[in-house]
Amino acid sequence: MKLGEGVTTVVGPNGCGKTNIVDAIRWVLGEQKSRVLRSGKMEDVIFNGADGFKPLNVCTVSLTVHNNSGKLPVEYNDIEIGRRVFRNGESEYTINKTPCRLKDVNDLFLDTGMGADAYSVIELKMIEQILSETGDDRRRMLEEAAGINKYRLQRRSTLRKFEATRFDLERINDIIDEIKQKVHNLNLQLKRFKRHKKLSEKLRGQDIALALLKVQRFRTTIDPLEKHIKE
Repeated sequence: MKLGEGVTTVVGPNGCGKTNIVDAIRWVLGEQKSRVLRSGKMEDVIFNGADGFKPLNVCTVSLTVHNNSGKLPVEYNDIEIGRRVFRNGESEYTINKTPCRLKDVNDLFLDTGMGADAYSVIELKMIEQILSETGDDRRRMLEEAAGINKYRLQRRSTLRKFEATRFDLERINDIIDEIKQKVHNLNLQLKRFKRHKKLSEKLRGQDIALALLKVQRFRTTIDPLEKHIKE
């Protein structure tokens, strides 16, 4: 299905699949709320079968966006976004058939109006919701259209990094205090070791002096005896 430039309106009788088109676009762009897709859980988007058709085990949607104007921050002219979900609940995202994260898809379309909850795809009930929304909700939509959300998210990311850095600095100070305490204990042990070494050397010297004194006493006793024996 090809969508041209400008505004595309899908009309038709009830049950012909108009909302399915909207749901598919929002889903491939990363919609995470199953209730928005009229489902109890995300696996409900997988085809359960019908007369003459077997049920499937996977749901796949791909969306190709022309980037000739260079609005998306990539060097490709055509960008294919893909999403698959399996019955076990696992989900996969791809950009130009290369596996990626949901965050990569969100960052790619940030402030372009093409996010899962952006204003590029509007249902009839969404128009009624916009008209009944509060001023803050309308402001968020206008900020998305004006491209402010990108800088708001960057600010939040910077603040989170700042808080993480501040926490790391506090942790570093705690580590420094712990190291200082260990150094203090090691200095005490070193002083005790030096004192022990000094006393051990002094004791060794005293033992040697005592041994020499005993030898001299023995010689004093033995020499007269040897002289007497010779006589």
